[in-house]
Amino acid sequence: MSTLDTHLPGVPLATPLYREIAVRMRTALAESEWKPAEAIPSERQLSVRFGVSIGTVRKAIDELVAANLLIRQQGRGTFVASHDRDRMLFYFFHVVPEHEDAKPYPDVRLVAFSRARADRFEAEHLRIGIGDGVVRIRNLLRLRGDPVIVDDLTLAASRFPGLTEKQFAGRPSTIYNLYQDAFGLSVVAARERLRATLADAATAQLLDISPGAPLLSIRRLALSYNDDPIELRRSLVDTSAHEYWAEIGTPA
Repeated sequence: MSTLDTHLPGVPLATPLYREIAVRMRTALAESEWKPAEAIPSERQLSVRFGVSIGTVRKAIDELVAANLLIRQQGRGTFVASHDRDRMLFYFFHVVPEHEDAKPYPDVRLVAFSRARADRFEAEHLRIGIGDGVVRIRNLLRLRGDPVIVDDLTLAASRFPGLTEKQFAGRPSTIYNLYQDAFGLSVVAARERLRATLADAATAQLLDISPGAPLLSIRRLALSYNDDPIELRRSLVDTSAHEYWAEIGTPA
């Protein structure tokens, strides 16, 4: 029987116990108690900490593994997921050459880096005040040498203190890896909205297409633990020879 003496605020009373343990573990992750690539405590240690059975802890861990927050390694234990090129490509990149499902890794070139004040749209999505400081970044992504995507990123300056153009351009790995290693911000989920749009002159020049050419617009809000917003991104994709491709679920 559980020895939990309090019920988490905001968690319905009917919530299964293992889900409540999963919420508590998410909180530990959000507070960087367990850092990326580090092993979490053993199931036995967690059962003592939370006052529940090992089976309940195991079900909570199963849920966090399914959410890609934790990774089980056979014979070694369970580790906090960390960002690398493969993780970025698998979970967060969805543009492929037409009729292919193999994702080529994009070559990313920084086009612009500036500081500005948040407009209403940015403030609403990043949960900051209108006029608060933001960092705006534009990247050009090439796939197999062809310019395919223009990315516009907006970051709340308060969440990325001291971020410089040199640091961003010189990152040793992915953008999300930079967020994680330099600022302790782990992107664990994203929400995307897609629509059709037309290329403006600046975007057309970068993508080597005609102004007014059709593009796919992907608006993404990248989230950390507890749905905390980390990055607002708009991707403009030339789909004349490329497609948005995502696999939903696991094939039977």
